[in-house]
Amino acid sequence: MTFQPESMDPEEVQSRVTEAIENNDVVLFMKGNRLMPQCGYSAKALELISQYVDEFETVDVLPALPHYRAALDDKSGWETIPQTFVDGEFIGGSDILEELDNRGELEATLTGEN
Repeated sequence: MTFQPESMDPEEVQSRVTEAIENNDVVLFMKGNRLMPQCGYSAKALELISQYVDEFETVDVLPALPHYRAALDDKSGWETIPQTFVDGEFIGGSDILEELDNRGELEATLTGEN
């Protein structure tokens, strides 16, 4: 497998981020994909979300990582990956998801059941 140079421009990435957040109840911006997470934090976030939600969107940020970091920072004020959004609201990375799960609040956060 060879590394592919960035093929998306910043405006295209910004548009993809906005659309993913607006058009999905739950979206996880991660390194890699569901079948092959490419970092431990992304794998942890995927595992935590999957416990409570069957259908959610994932976006692989690796094809244009610097552009995704910038676009996500504009939406969340957070530049690390992974990032989870629920109903358009930034929730956090894998550490926040794990904290919510430990407090018994993650399912309600992801499903909107309070």
